[in-house]
Amino acid sequence: KRTVYHVTPDKGDWKVQKQGSERATARFDTKKEAVDRARELTQTQNPAQLKIHKQDGTIQEERTYGQDPYPPKG
Repeated sequence: KRTVYHVTPDKGDWKVQKQGSERATARFDTKKEAVDRARELTQTQNPAQLKIHKQDGTIQEERTYGQDPYPPKG
């Protein structure tokens, strides 16, 4: 099973949060800083996935690291 982190907007800043956790792992002023930190966290896990959200909360991008147990077909 893979570890999943989300980068989401929250009250004027951006947070990095592990899926299933009640609290944010880290908070940043900019989305870029949050994505950079989340990427560092996911690269230490195997397998892991990073879900980057837009300002409106919808998913903008998903990145998978390590051996993906759910690779796409084709």
